[in-house]
Amino acid sequence: MNLVGLLSCEKTLDENEPMMQTMHTESRIEAIGPDREESWDEFVEAHPDGTLFHTLAWRNIVSSVFRHKPYYLAVHSSGRITGVLPLFFVKSIFGGRMLVSVPYAVSGGILAEDEVSSRRLWQEAMRLARELRCSVIDLRSASAGVPELPVIHRYVGFARPLPKHPHEVLDSLPRKARAAARNAREKYGLTVCHRNTNLRTIWNLYSRNMRRLGSLAYPFSLFCAIRSHMQNSHWVSVVHREGRPVASLVTLLYRDRVMPYLAGFSDEARDCSAANFLYLTLMERSVTEGYRIFDFGRSRIDNHGSFDFKRFQGFEPTPLEYQQWNPGGNAVNLSPSNPAFSFGRGIWSHLPLSVTQLLGGFLVQHIPG
Repeated sequence: MNLVGLLSCEKTLDENEPMMQTMHTESRIEAIGPDREESWDEFVEAHPDGTLFHTLAWRNIVSSVFRHKPYYLAVHSSGRITGVLPLFFVKSIFGGRMLVSVPYAVSGGILAEDEVSSRRLWQEAMRLARELRCSVIDLRSASAGVPELPVIHRYVGFARPLPKHPHEVLDSLPRKARAAARNAREKYGLTVCHRNTNLRTIWNLYSRNMRRLGSLAYPFSLFCAIRSHMQNSHWVSVVHREGRPVASLVTLLYRDRVMPYLAGFSDEARDCSAANFLYLTLMERSVTEGYRIFDFGRSRIDNHGSFDFKRFQGFEPTPLEYQQWNPGGNAVNLSPSNPAFSFGRGIWSHLPLSVTQLLGGFLVQHIPG
C-alpha cells in the first residue's frame, strides 16, 4: 500500500497486534503531509528526547542538498500524534539501499509516547524497508529504541550544562584548556566575529580542515541550506588572527541546546590555540543568550583527536546507542573507521583542495554520516 494513504489499524503487524488494536482502536500510521507538518514539529518540540534532527527543518535541508527521499512516519491516535519516525531512503554505492534515521546527524530514531506507538512505527519501518528493497535500517538514537536490535558501540556523545554567567565559563574549563584559551585571547590577540554573509570563506576553512584529516567535506550547498532553512536557529562564528581567518564554526540551536556542527581550522590554528578560543567564546555567547546545554556532538571511540580534545575541554563521553536492522546479517559500517576506506583516506590529504571539494560533495551522497 502506498504510504501516502493510511494504513488500516486492522492490519496485523505481529502476534501481539490484537492487543495493540484493543489499546489503540483508532490509531493509524501515515507519512506526514503538508497539512500535518505543524503537528509534527509540535510533537518533537514537546517530547523530552526530541532533537533538531527530528524536525522538518532538517528534513528540508537534507532533501534539498542530498536529494535523498524522506519518509516521515507518524502514529495518530484520537486525533493527535503519539509517535514519529523520520527516515530517509538512501541508495549508496557503498552500503546499498538503506533507510536512515537521520542522515548527517548525531540523533534520530523513534520518538513515541508509549510502547504501542513505538512498536507500530518500527513495524512500519520494516515493512517500508522490504517494499523499497532495503537491506539496512540505520537508527541513530541516543538510547536504544528497538529492544530486539543489538546496540552498535561506535560513537559517544559529549554534552554538559553551561555555567549561569558568562564570566564563569573560563573558570569552568580544565586547567590546560583554560590556559590555552586565555593565551589565545591575551597572547595571540585572537578575535571572534559573528557574520552569516561570508559562507564561502567559512566553507573553504572547513573543507581544508577535512582534507587535512583525510575526511570528506560536505558541499557548500549544505551551508547555504542551513542559512536558508534555519535562519533563527544557527550561528556562524569566525576567529581572526591579525585580520586572517584561522577558525570558523556553524552552530545549530534547538530548545535550550547549543550544538557546534561544522568546524574549520587553518594550518596555523593549532599554533595560536584557535580551537580553544573558538569554543570558549561560543560558550560565553551561549550563556549570554540564555542557553543551558552545550552539546559537543559525537565522536568515534577510535578517533582519538576529536575524542581527547573534547575530554580536555571538560566533557565526559556518553555512549550513543545506535542500532541497525539488517536481516542479511552483514552490518553496514560507513564510518571512517571502516578498514575498506583506509587507502582512500591515506591519499585524500594529498589531493588538491578543488578535487576533494568536488569529490567530497559526490561521495557524501553515498555515505550519510
